[in-house]
Amino acid sequence: MPVVGFDHVALPTQDAERCLAFYKRLGFAILGEEAWRQGQAPTFAIQVGPQAKINIHPPGFVAPLRGETARPGCGDLCFVWEGGLEALLATLRRAGVAILEGPVPRRGGRDGGRRRGRSVYLRDPDGNLLEFIVYE
Repeated sequence: MPVVGFDHVALPTQDAERCLAFYKRLGFAILGEEAWRQGQAPTFAIQVGPQAKINIHPPGFVAPLRGETARPGCGDLCFVWEGGLEALLATLRRAGVAILEGPVPRRGGRDGGRRRGRSVYLRDPDGNLLEFIVYE
């Protein structure tokens, strides 16, 4: 199959400032923040690794093509964390993020869904479920 990965996903938010601050506290880079703040762009994005992003749709932004039920809190995303489990937990503590569950053993998407890792689950300010998996 010629599909090799995700380029981007889009998530609506109830509160763009709160969303932005949350992802920054976790260490994500923000794309287009300055243009968004200056009113030159209607959205901004969260960089995920070197080749993917999450487009954030602030209140009032309506994309011409969008999932029919796209509402804040509709996301369920898993991020690969390469810094080790202890570093992930320390980052979450520093960011003041409550862990819903984990670390727990999980099979991720790597190696055809056979590779094992340990996952930590939390929610972002919009209620999206976020999973961070650390591969063993």
